[in-house]
Amino acid sequence: MSEIKYYSEEGLQKLKDELHQLIAFDRPAAAAAIAEARDKGDLSENAEYDAAKEAQGHLEARISKLQELVANARLLDESKIDTSRVLLLSRINIRNTKNNAKQSYQIVPESEADFKQGKISVSSPFAQAFLGHKAGETVNVVVPAGTMIFEILSVER
Repeated sequence: MSEIKYYSEEGLQKLKDELHQLIAFDRPAAAAAIAEARDKGDLSENAEYDAAKEAQGHLEARISKLQELVANARLLDESKIDTSRVLLLSRINIRNTKNNAKQSYQIVPESEADFKQGKISVSSPFAQAFLGHKAGETVNVVVPAGTMIFEILSVER
């Protein structure tokens, strides 16, 4: 039995778009590459044919994995998220109490984490430290260099 994973609407759509791309465009291209390589003669000594078959195998494995992910995906309803506390899909604005640096992060499912876009994984120790807290509270976050103290300025959806 496969594991159920939760996605935002945007994250689930990205999975579906990739799956569509692989099935509608990449799969026919792989089949064409195999057919072209097959037409070049003796298959026992045809490295191009072997490479095309191997690429098709990787493609089919990725398609299968994406189909499984989409089938077991659950959509998070962002409109029902409580903004009084930090939860999954919350956007938090925080301030480092030591140097007054302000940062903004969104807490997202693991599969959607992208630090460059300010999206941190709900399973990360940093995000875990903030879960359940409210705006105005201070949170101690343990990092390799010690403990950092952050003030939650606001919690948004």
